Amino acid sequence: MTMNAAAAAPVIRSPSLTDNKLWSRGRSSAVRSSSAGWCSRGSTRLDCLRTRWWVRRPNVRETERSFGKGLRNVSTRAVVASDMGAEEEVGYSRCFLRPRSEEELLLCIRKEVEARKLSPDIAIRLEELYYNYRNGVMQSRDPSSREIILSNMTVAFDRILLDVKEPFNFSPYHKAIREPFDYYMFGQNYLRPLVDFRSSYVGNLSIFLDMEEKLKQGHNIILFSNHQTEADPAIIGLLLEQAFAYFAEKIVFVAGDRVVTDPLCKPFSMGRNLLCVYSKKHMHDIPELVEMKRKANTRSLKEMALLLRGGSQIIWIAPSGGRDRPNPLTGELHPAPFDPSSVDNMRRLVDHSGVVGHMYPLALLCYDIMPPPQEVEKQIGERRKISFHGVGLSAGLEMNFDEIMSSCENHEQAKEAFSLAMYNSVIEQYNVLESAIYGHQGLNASNSTISLSQPWL
Repeated sequence: MTMNAAAAAPVIRSPSLTDNKLWSRGRSSAVRSSSAGWCSRGSTRLDCLRTRWWVRRPNVRETERSFGKGLRNVSTRAVVASDMGAEEEVGYSRCFLRPRSEEELLLCIRKEVEARKLSPDIAIRLEELYYNYRNGVMQSRDPSSREIILSNMTVAFDRILLDVKEPFNFSPYHKAIREPFDYYMFGQNYLRPLVDFRSSYVGNLSIFLDMEEKLKQGHNIILFSNHQTEADPAIIGLLLEQAFAYFAEKIVFVAGDRVVTDPLCKPFSMGRNLLCVYSKKHMHDIPELVEMKRKANTRSLKEMALLLRGGSQIIWIAPSGGRDRPNPLTGELHPAPFDPSSVDNMRRLVDHSGVVGHMYPLALLCYDIMPPPQEVEKQIGERRKISFHGVGLSAGLEMNFDEIMSSCENHEQAKEAFSLAMYNSVIEQYNVLESAIYGHQGLNASNSTISLSQPWL
């Protein structure tokens, strides 16, 4: 039996400036991960490995089948991968155990090419990634930047090369791999030193609180969001980890095929809960693969339906079908328009799940951290520019399709109106985040419906 989401949902109070206090509701300064071991939030050391070096590293396919310490500490919490005990798990090569300099690290890459274990093309991309990441982290002017860069890139290279040697195959529904190597924390800590937390903001903490409470009651949550970078999942996690770590780690991201096939992306994707689909923008890149892609998307939709029937799911989807890009004529950047069919398909899945579901608009601003290419590319292997910058995230009030339907003449009109209402809310929140970050208004950019906070302070 399908339940009406609005009828079952409690009234959401309008967010107010008191949301700044919500983060301090007794959360521990350390968060227990889904597997054994503690990951301290207040130090530079994170033990994100679960096994010692003498324990055999399981085959990755077996793994798939078995499926507020203040601003200064926000910066220094950036992981030092050599302190994570990266050498305690058998990785790709001992060459990546504590290199003493960037020259040593890059020499390891060149040796892999000489040994014909790595293609020159991937080696070039790895070196470019190193220099771009280095330039981005150095912009933070953190005294420990060089140590962080070398350590994080060492672990990243090790994970990437390990996957090149023994490729991981993503299933339609992929559950984040947290052990023996914690790929989730790996991604979080790789992105952490690129976020300027002093000029980053979260909008409407009260709505996130309401969503988390509904999630714990067994309800489903759907987030209709704009999409800006490959790093969106990590950015969302970083902005919510102080106040809503449980919520952030539960999110299932509807992901395009590129982030699960590009060698430089795959290790980061392995740390996320994903529903893997082929993007409409790339559906016809190779005509002979169109039918295969459609069948794969059908399997993913079935997996999504099963998840929703089980309840307690939070699913993030970008109805635009891709990342936001600047207007080629004006250079202005705005969230890309939502596809009404994508929004409506998701709504119908929620309605037919038999579990109470709630739908929210979500705005994300993080473009400058890792902007996409100016145009959509067919080839896998885009160049990645990386910067240190402020970012923002904001949730809007829950939206009810039946209320919109009551003022429309037919279902098709209601479908368009509901999608537009979601999109307009995202635009409204995005504009406030833009004023706070790019307009340098900070918390003063808040208004009567969007209350900005910095829960890490």
